[in-house]
Amino acid sequence: MRSPSPRQPCKPTSLGGRCEIGSIAFDGRERISARHYHRGVLHNGSTVTVRVPAKINIGLRVGPRRLDGYHGLSTVYHAVSLYDTVSVKAADAMRLTLTGPESTGLAADDTNLAWQAARLLAEHLAVPKPGAISKPGAISKPGFDLHIDKQIPVAAGLAGGSADAAGALLACHELWGLDLDAIELSGLAAQLGSDVPFAVHGGTMLGSGRGETVRPIAVGGSWTWVLALAAGSLSTPAVYAELDRQRASAQTASATGSPSAEPAAESDAPAPESDATVLAALARGDTDGLSAAAGAMNDLQAAAVALAPYLEDTLRAGREAGARLAMVSGSGPTCVFLAEAGTAEQIADRLRALPRCRAALVVTGNAPVLPAWPAEPGPS
Repeated sequence: MRSPSPRQPCKPTSLGGRCEIGSIAFDGRERISARHYHRGVLHNGSTVTVRVPAKINIGLRVGPRRLDGYHGLSTVYHAVSLYDTVSVKAADAMRLTLTGPESTGLAADDTNLAWQAARLLAEHLAVPKPGAISKPGAISKPGFDLHIDKQIPVAAGLAGGSADAAGALLACHELWGLDLDAIELSGLAAQLGSDVPFAVHGGTMLGSGRGETVRPIAVGGSWTWVLALAAGSLSTPAVYAELDRQRASAQTASATGSPSAEPAAESDAPAPESDATVLAALARGDTDGLSAAAGAMNDLQAAAVALAPYLEDTLRAGREAGARLAMVSGSGPTCVFLAEAGTAEQIADRLRALPRCRAALVVTGNAPVLPAWPAEPGPS
């Protein structure tokens, strides 16, 4: 492992006075010495703040359960403009506070994925624990004070917990003046969850393996979506287990005429591949083409609907209101609807009238990780 090194201040290049830090470019005349951007992170004196978007899945293909318990998959991760805001400042202990409409009932302790992300980064880089004796060469910035403004629901198929973990990684990485390369940071993110490596980047990326291996893909045009947030949640492991049960039952019934509920794990199952028509439609910005590929959208949808039958009513209502495409996002229970910009609010109004839809939000796709200005400190 490389020793962490402080990030060098950005110096404007000779090409038009522009300066690049990470993927963000700005004019060299900005006051970058005091406040600067890196990977969508705002460093404002003693507090670092980052806004991390929710994700939906487009074209989620799921392979058989592997011997390690995971499923191989291929999916397009597509970030949307619903954000959690993660702020961190140096502290002598480990502390997490939560606010926002989606924070109710969430733990603000070491069981929270954001806490685990900050602690993992500290352990990886030998940041001393509170009260520990510093070793030569160790980073003398123990502890963290994390604050999360929760707008993304958890257990909703939107990677709300993964977004917070990614935000904690990015913010602490900046606060502690580190310079991990993309491979190291993605490796840490993958230890926290399959969606976390994507959440570090935002935008639109192709995910493979169990979802932790990501690479960017071309996306054209603009994409407007309506999110129907369900009045309830679904367990991701339960949805995958239901998919396994459905597949085993179908295979056994086809072979013997008698269904079986015990799916067998496979060690050499081929990895699934994303549908080429989905990738091509995204690259062209072709909403018609993406709508035509509706059958390739989500292998988990039937399992999610089986566990939460009211989702079928939500999907039907969105289609009847004019959505170009209706699908469950990931393991659900959030449903997402591709819409024209001019009809999105009409679709959202129709969905809000449903008894099991607690909110309907109009968002745009291909959303980046963003800095927040000004940095908003947590409660004292």
